[in-house]
Amino acid sequence: MKTGEKSLRFLVEKWLAPSAAMPARVTQFIHTRGNPWRYVCVEAAQPAGVLAIFFFRHDDGSWCVFPPATKRPAMGAY
Repeated sequence: MKTGEKSLRFLVEKWLAPSAAMPARVTQFIHTRGNPWRYVCVEAAQPAGVLAIFFFRHDDGSWCVFPPATKRPAMGAY
């Protein structure tokens, strides 16, 4: 997957197809120390109504429509 295909702009255009007549806008941006995930909610007006999608930021800097996997405890041997 190309780097540009992991950007928030690319995903918003892919999933919501905003236009000048029906723009998309960020309605929520969540990033707190207590919350393990960073995400935004983007809304766009569609002919059938308003469509809202949450986009999650992953540790590698990419954005996805699914949350990143939670980190689990691990043991290792030297």
